[in-house]
Amino acid sequence: MNKINYQKELEKVIQECTCQERVPSLLLHSCCAPCSSYTLEYLSQYFKITVFYYNPNIYPPLEYEKRVEEQKRFITQLPVKHPIDFVEGPYDTQRFYEMARGMEQMAEGGERCFKCYELRLREAAELAKKLGFDYFTTTLTISPMKNAQKLNEIGEALEKEYGVKHLPSDFKKKNGYKRSIELSAQYGLYRQNYCGCVYSYHEMEKRNRCSE
Repeated sequence: MNKINYQKELEKVIQECTCQERVPSLLLHSCCAPCSSYTLEYLSQYFKITVFYYNPNIYPPLEYEKRVEEQKRFITQLPVKHPIDFVEGPYDTQRFYEMARGMEQMAEGGERCFKCYELRLREAAELAKKLGFDYFTTTLTISPMKNAQKLNEIGEALEKEYGVKHLPSDFKKKNGYKRSIELSAQYGLYRQNYCGCVYSYHEMEKRNRCSE
């Protein structure tokens, strides 16, 4: 099976959008400010974006607060063509733990992570449909640690289910990840050293102990 180049698919959509008089709206699920940095710089040229911060996986609560405040700060400081709005979803951690039940011992990057992708993207698709957005997508594909193929497959399935267009992406392409590091340094963004959930937190602690 041929591997899909989701960056090229995104460029096709952008090309179509630039031919329209109206600027399309995009609900962008964001996992954190650093991952949103290049994504917002790039997409805000072509879309009216609302950042949707829905990450019930993040542990502990103080870490959640730190990340959400950093997201808000970055949005206010980034110069953009079209103003960016912000919506914070519920921090319903119990929903995440119910989803992860039975998969607690799985390594990062496996089925538990895929279910977490779906949890967050589903919430984005539901809100995009409810509020009448033209598109929805996520910043998650910018990370070299995240499975862009799986994320796009989930997005495509949710597009069919909810009837709102999923914007294809692989934001790490075109040096997107490198640019996110540059922007993080430029704006002094807090860059966390674990994905966010309690399981990745313990993995990070284990790595730190091994390096001592």
